[in-house]
Amino acid sequence: MKKTIQQHIEENRDELENPNISPQLRRHIQGELYDLELYHNHHPNDDHDPTPLELYCDSNPNALECRIYED
Repeated sequence: MKKTIQQHIEENRDELENPNISPQLRRHIQGELYDLELYHNHHPNDDHDPTPLELYCDSNPNALECRIYED
């Protein structure tokens, strides 16, 4: 079963409640959670769990990695 963006956001929030995670993992999860929430705000009708590239391109649409070429 595929995970939705809302499930991913909830999992990240649950992980952040764990006081035993390392500071590095906490920063990573906080950054990912921020990007997921931002993506969800930009695409409220899209419930799929975006890839890291989709998150990056949503925040950086003019980046070379995000260019889309039409035939």
